[in-house]
Amino acid sequence: MADGRAAAQLSEAAQSELLDICEEQFAQLEKLQNEIILCEPDFCENPQEQSVKRLIATEAELKQWSTVEPQLLAENSEILLEAGKEEMHKLCSELEMVASCFEAKRDKLKETKELILQDIKEKIQKMKVYQERLMESLAYILEKHVPLPQEDSSTNKKKKNVPHEIHENLISLNEILEILMNKALNTPHDPYVAIDDTFWPPYVEMLLRYGIAVRHHENNFKLRLETFF
Repeated sequence: MADGRAAAQLSEAAQSELLDICEEQFAQLEKLQNEIILCEPDFCENPQEQSVKRLIATEAELKQWSTVEPQLLAENSEILLEAGKEEMHKLCSELEMVASCFEAKRDKLKETKELILQDIKEKIQKMKVYQERLMESLAYILEKHVPLPQEDSSTNKKKKNVPHEIHENLISLNEILEILMNKALNTPHDPYVAIDDTFWPPYVEMLLRYGIAVRHHENNFKLRLETFF
């Protein structure tokens, strides 16, 4: 259909010239085919050897043709113009197919990306919920088993030596752990927290003794969460 459309756009002289070129090339092909048939023997004692010789001959001919510069079959500008147009139409059609394939792949990748992101968001949300439950359980256990120290005036009167004075602004052990964890997550390059009066010394000593926290190697009034990985 494409050749018929291209031929319809050519003048009669150009069509006649193009037909003559085609007939000439077809005749040359028939001549070459006949020569090949005549050169091939009907029977060969060693078919494998014959195949090897054919392969060598074909490679030699291919090498020879690769050194030959291609020539135009026709020099008529009208024929060349129509051939160029046809080739451009063919190339545009192929490029449209390639573009369509790439668009389909792009849409598929976009859809896959959205699914992966959605899956990651769901997993992160589950991890957050799990973390909140762990923190709530930790806070409950610490509040129940390691409550804030309460100053008992009657007991203090009986005891003459109080190891640590109870500060009114003391924070719970759970709060100390939260401060250490948040510091380690938010500023991993500087995870140390300065110890002040709100940190009850027995809590600090307990964290150090059980390897939950470590002191700064140059400043004993700084503390960080131990690296557990």
